[in-house]
Order: sequence, then C-alpha cells, then structure tokens
Amino acid sequence: MSSQASIPFSGKGIGHKGKGAGKGGKFGKAKRHFLAKKETIMGITKPAIRRLCRRGGIKRISGLFYEEIRAIVRQYLENVLREGICYTSHARRKTIIAADIVYALKRQGQTLYGFDPGATKGWGKSKGSKKG
Repeated sequence: MSSQASIPFSGKGIGHKGKGAGKGGKFGKAKRHFLAKKETIMGITKPAIRRLCRRGGIKRISGLFYEEIRAIVRQYLENVLREGICYTSHARRKTIIAADIVYALKRQGQTLYGFDPGATKGWGKSKGSKKG
C-alpha cells in the first residue's frame, strides 16, 4: 500500500470519472496525429490524367503537363460551381442539387444529357404526376 499511497490519483480505473488512457468520451477527446493538409486538386492523380490523355489519343506527356491540367480543371470546376451556387441561392436552398449543375452547364453551352428534370426530386413536377 505504500507504493499506491505515494502515487497521486491518475483518474484511471476507479469509477472512470477522469480522463483515462482510452479514446475519451464526450469531453476527453483522443489526441490524433496531425496530418498536413494537401490540396484537394492533387486528388486528380498523375495516372488518372494519363488515362484521360490515352483516351484522348495523346501518346507522350510532358512532366509539367500534369500541373497545367490540374489548374485548368480547377478553373473549370470553379466556374461551373459558381453558376450552380447561383441557382441554389436563387431557390433559397442551402444544398446544391444535380439540377443546379445541369442548368449551370447548359448556361455555359455544355448541355449534359441523362438528367431528366421531370424525373427526380427537386426538379419540379414530373410529367406523369396527376393532380388529385
């Protein structure tokens, strides 16, 4: 008992009232290792860009090409999303839906087929709906 009497109470074991060595509960969160944030655009990987180039018929690719493509894709996505967010805010919604993106692409002259505005929730009334 002499060894336990000299050690101050650590919070482990008896009643689980203090912060122990576990994951923690509501307030005692576990300490996670910090991961450095990297650019999201880097998710478009070199092999993915290479596959797209092969599909487009490109045989050889320069090393600087990958960063240039990422910059172009980022600019394109920013433009489309800016237009889509305009449609979302005009409809007084906080969630962007597929219709907003389809209309944004149509406005930019790149019509996207396969997303029927009358068939999905959030697109208005469908063609087959009956008033009852």
